[in-house]
Amino acid sequence: MNRYPVWKYIIIVVALLLGALYTAPNYFGESPALQVTSGKSTVKMSSDMVAQVTEALKKEHVPTEGISYDGSGNYASVRARFATPDIQFKAKSVLEKDLNTDPADPTYLVALNLQANTPQWMQSLHALPMYLGLDLRGGVHFLMQVDTKAALTKTVQGAQTSARSLLRDKNIRHAGIDRAGDTLEIKFRDDATRQEAKNVLGAALPNFAFADSGAGDDLKMVATLKPTAVHDIVDLAVKQNISTLSKRVNELGVSEPVIQQQGPDRIVVQLPGVQDVARAKAVIGRTATLEVRMVDDTITPGTELSATVPFNSELFTVGKNVPVILSKDVLLSGDYISSATASFDQNQQPSVSIDLNGDGGRRMRDATRERVGKRMAIVLYEKKDKPEVLSVATIQSELGSHFQITGMGNAENSAELALLLRSGALSAPMDIVEERTIGPQLGAENISKGLHSTMYGFAAIAVFMIVYYMMFGFFSVLALACNLLLLVALLSMMQATLTLPGIAAIALALGMAIDANVLINERIREELRSGATPQASIAVGFDRAWATILDSNVTTLIVGLALLIFGSGPIRGFAIVHCLGILTSMFSAVFMSRGVVNLWYGRQKKLQSIAIGTVWVPPTATK
Repeated sequence: MNRYPVWKYIIIVVALLLGALYTAPNYFGESPALQVTSGKSTVKMSSDMVAQVTEALKKEHVPTEGISYDGSGNYASVRARFATPDIQFKAKSVLEKDLNTDPADPTYLVALNLQANTPQWMQSLHALPMYLGLDLRGGVHFLMQVDTKAALTKTVQGAQTSARSLLRDKNIRHAGIDRAGDTLEIKFRDDATRQEAKNVLGAALPNFAFADSGAGDDLKMVATLKPTAVHDIVDLAVKQNISTLSKRVNELGVSEPVIQQQGPDRIVVQLPGVQDVARAKAVIGRTATLEVRMVDDTITPGTELSATVPFNSELFTVGKNVPVILSKDVLLSGDYISSATASFDQNQQPSVSIDLNGDGGRRMRDATRERVGKRMAIVLYEKKDKPEVLSVATIQSELGSHFQITGMGNAENSAELALLLRSGALSAPMDIVEERTIGPQLGAENISKGLHSTMYGFAAIAVFMIVYYMMFGFFSVLALACNLLLLVALLSMMQATLTLPGIAAIALALGMAIDANVLINERIREELRSGATPQASIAVGFDRAWATILDSNVTTLIVGLALLIFGSGPIRGFAIVHCLGILTSMFSAVFMSRGVVNLWYGRQKKLQSIAIGTVWVPPTATK
C-alpha cells in the first residue's frame, strides 16, 4: 500500500544529486580579478596579450592566481585572478601604465572584476553560480536621456535628401530646399510646379504634412512632421538605441545587464558586478554611430595636414588611411544597414559585404551615381572628440542595396568592421542624466541580510513542524530542505539573476511548500481520528490532500505567470523565482515527502501507530 517502486526512488536520488551539483558553485565564492579589453575598435585582442600581461605583472613583482584568454564572443579579453583586492588594485595601476602610452586615450581598458572560483570540471558541465543583481552584487546604474531633437533632425535631413532626389528624378524644377528646424521649405517659381511637387512628395513622404505659403514670385511649400510621426520617430529611436546598447554590452561580456526603457525618451542601464565607474562609462561609450561620407576631392592627397580645410568639410586624424578631409554631408548612417558580413572580393582579398534596407539602397544609388571613381569613407563615432575613420575606399561603380567595402587588409579587420556595422548605430545621441554606484560592500550586506532572514525563517518552521508533528514534521522539514536545494539548483542552471525581490520569493516559496505538508499531515490525522489504520491513513492522507494542494498551487502559479508576463525589472525577477518555487514545492512536498514516509513506515506490515503528534479525538456523545 505504502511502497514506492525502485524507479521512483531513483528519480528522487538523481534529482537530489543534480540539485547538489548545480547548487555547489554558489558556495565557492569569487576572487578579485582584472579584465583587459580593447579600448579602440581598430585594435583587436588576441591570445598574445596573455604573455604581455604576464610580463608586465612579473616585471613589477605582482603575484597572480592565474591569467587566461577569453576568446568567446566578438569581444575577447584577458582575465587575471588575484588573491586579495589590494593586489588587484596594484595590478590595475601597473597594467594601465604598461599597456597604454597615452592615458588620456587608452588603447586597452583595464577593468576591476570578480571571477568565480568554480572548478573547471563543474564549469564544463555548465554548473555555474547564479548571477546576482545590482542590489546584491553591486555595480553601476545609469539613466540616459535620448536626444530626441537629434532623431527628428536626422529624419528631416533624410527627407531633405529624398525630396531633392525625387524632384530631380521627376524633372520638377524648384528654387531650393531649405531646412528650418523640423520643417522643410521648398521654393518654386510658379504654382503649377508647386502643386505637381506636392503630389509627388506627398505620396513619397507620408510622415510629412505639406502646406502652401508665400505669394507672387516667392512661392513656397512647407513640409512639417505630423504629430503621430514625431511620436513614432522618438519611440523608434529609443527602441533602436536599446537594441544597439544590448548588443554592445552583451558582447563586451557584462553579465546579465539590464537595459530597458523608462518613460518616453529615457533608458536605464544597469551593469551588475562592474566596480569601476570609469570602466562602466567606457562600456557605454562603445556604442557607436556610423556615418558614410565622401572624401573632399578638392584637397590633394598627402597635403591634408597643411591644406586649408574647406567650409563644408572637416579633418580626421584618427583611424585608418588618415589624415583625410571629409565632407560634412552624411550620405548614409548606420541605421539603414540591415546586414553586414565578412567576405572576400573578386581578388580573394578580405572585404565586408553590406546589405541596406530599401530606403538605404535608394539613398546609396543617388549618392554614388555621379561619384564613380571618387573616394568614400566610413566614420565611427565612439567618442565625441575623436571619431575614427574605419575605411576609405574608391567607388568602382554605382552602388545599391548590396555592395562591398574592400581594402580591409586582413580577414580580422573585415570581421571587426562587419561586427560594428551589424551592431547598428545609435539612432540618436544620449547623455547620462543620472549615475549611481552600489558598492560591493552594500551588496554583501544585502546578501547577508537576505540569507539570514531565510535561514531564521527555515529554522523557525523546522522547530514548529518537529514539535507539532514529531516524525512527520521531520519528514516535512527534510522535504523543505530538498525543495530549497532544487530551487537554487534550477536558478543556477538557468543562470537567472537573483535580486532582493528574488530572495523574498524564495522565503515565500518555503512558506508555500510547508503549507502543502501541513495539509497532508492534517489529512492523515483526520483519517486516524476516523478510526482508519496507520497505513490506510497515510495512503488516503496523501491521495486526498493532493487535489487541494494542486488547486492552491495552480491558482498561485497563474498569478506568478501574470507577474512574469506583464511585470518588468524586479517584479519579473520575483515572478521567476516564485513560479519555480511552486513547481519544486509540488515535487518535494508530495512526491519526495511521500517517498521518505514510505521508506520509513511502508515496510512495517503490522504498523500500530505513527509519530504525527497528538491526534485529538472528539469525545463521544453521552445520553
